[in-house]
Amino acid sequence: MSKIKSTSTHDENKRMLEAECPEIYASNLINGQWTVAICCYLGAGKMRFATLKKKLPTITDRMLTLELRKMEEKGLITRTIFAEVPVRVEYELTPIGHELTPVIQQLEIWGKKHKALFDKQ
Repeated sequence: MSKIKSTSTHDENKRMLEAECPEIYASNLINGQWTVAICCYLGAGKMRFATLKKKLPTITDRMLTLELRKMEEKGLITRTIFAEVPVRVEYELTPIGHELTPVIQQLEIWGKKHKALFDKQ
């Protein structure tokens, strides 16, 4: 995964749009298929890495790790490490992450309507 240079025009445009439009800022927080899927599963409660991996069988370990780190940096999830042998790590939505639940539910409803329109064609 390559990072976009902070001095690039693309990055500057992104920052300007995020500053002017909270909707774009919010959509950038949950962009990508994995973030929304992980939020859906963690909405039911705490989960360990292996449990999330079972629920998302097509994601690689590396991608899941990167997504979880990114979500933690954005304040959407917390990671709790238990000093046990073997080490146990649990992921859960933060309070602000839980506030995404109704938004994701509305996306689901909208997605079903939109998909039904195109399935008819």
